[in-house]
Amino acid sequence: MAASILQRCLSPVQTFSKYVNYRSIARRCLLSSAYTDPAVWEQRQRDPQDLGQLASLMDRTYERKFPVSSLVIARFIDNLSSKEEVDQAQYYLYKFRHSPNCWYLRDWSIHSWIRQCLKYGARDKALYTLKNKVQFGMFPDDFTFNLLIDSFIKDKDFKGACSVVEEVMLQESFERISTQMLSLYALSKCLATTPELSWHEERNMGASLMLAGLKQENSVGFSAQLLGFALIGKVELSRGIHAVFHEMPLIWTSGYLGRALSVMNAVCDFRDVKLSEEVALRNIITPAAPMLDHVEKILQELSVISDGQNDTETTLDEEDELERQKLPEYINRFKELKEQLMSQDKIDSRSLESLVSALTQQTLTACEDADIAEYQKKVRDWEAERRQLIQRESEMKEKNQKERLSKQSVSAAQ
Repeated sequence: MAASILQRCLSPVQTFSKYVNYRSIARRCLLSSAYTDPAVWEQRQRDPQDLGQLASLMDRTYERKFPVSSLVIARFIDNLSSKEEVDQAQYYLYKFRHSPNCWYLRDWSIHSWIRQCLKYGARDKALYTLKNKVQFGMFPDDFTFNLLIDSFIKDKDFKGACSVVEEVMLQESFERISTQMLSLYALSKCLATTPELSWHEERNMGASLMLAGLKQENSVGFSAQLLGFALIGKVELSRGIHAVFHEMPLIWTSGYLGRALSVMNAVCDFRDVKLSEEVALRNIITPAAPMLDHVEKILQELSVISDGQNDTETTLDEEDELERQKLPEYINRFKELKEQLMSQDKIDSRSLESLVSALTQQTLTACEDADIAEYQKKVRDWEAERRQLIQRESEMKEKNQKERLSKQSVSAAQ
């Protein structure tokens, strides 16, 4: 029955197509050269070091069960000069993370590590340490995240960009508008170019779309929220709520498809906001494929779910089964809201990809100016903190030297 209801409500929506200058959008969908320019970073006071001596110092220190200081690992990262040395630095980042000083990996060291990886063609190392952040202590700031996302986007590696966006989502770092726009751009591109998504990818992309969309009170934001909630809801109905919130910054209360419908209802009452036709039609179907080519398949999938059958090995509890039983109700409500949106001219014929591209073109320049100014201030603050640590290190060495000389004098007198 659910399939027949859904088939009626998913009839094509006839809307006027709108012209979008895609060539113009393509020119301004990435960060500018001023944003990615390493000049501000490289103008810091240099501290040339011999990597071999630093490596030997760290090895001896670890052998004696002593902690390596954050300055030593920072100097090692700052003085990398080849991809091979980046590989070596990864080992020492791991060792530092598993030492007593593990909490003291400095923010500027993380930023330097990402920049060095990008500079020497070791972006895979940056992504690996980021995905294994607990083992390497990689918790970048928003500006650093932006540089890495942008690097993948420029190479049209949208899946790699989405891997970084997933880490932004897990760290709940969608505070900057620039990060939101880059993330939504990467997600929309990946959804448009990826033929199939695993349920893990659906959940992670759904959470990323939802959390980034919540920061935007416009058509892009509401469309992203709708698709995000719907993707999570699809995972919930097929695998249960535990599969949704496990190791994710998501609430464990059932009803994600219901929340998707709430977004549609909110748009009905919100002025100057429309939903992407692509998203509105796909809110409980697979987003990565053209709708008309997959309607029959999706109808069959939803019919299986509504009949209480499960084609996975996942065991659902009573709460999950109750949520499944709401599917016909969700479908009916979806039909009503779709008709209401149509009557109010609240459906935009453009795809989510087009909406995001247009908004990126409009907003990214202004965002960059604010980001660059804040980054320059942050670099100055980092340098001030680094000088304080160097001064403290120098004082400590001087103190230790005096103590050794004093002990030697006492021994000689005896």
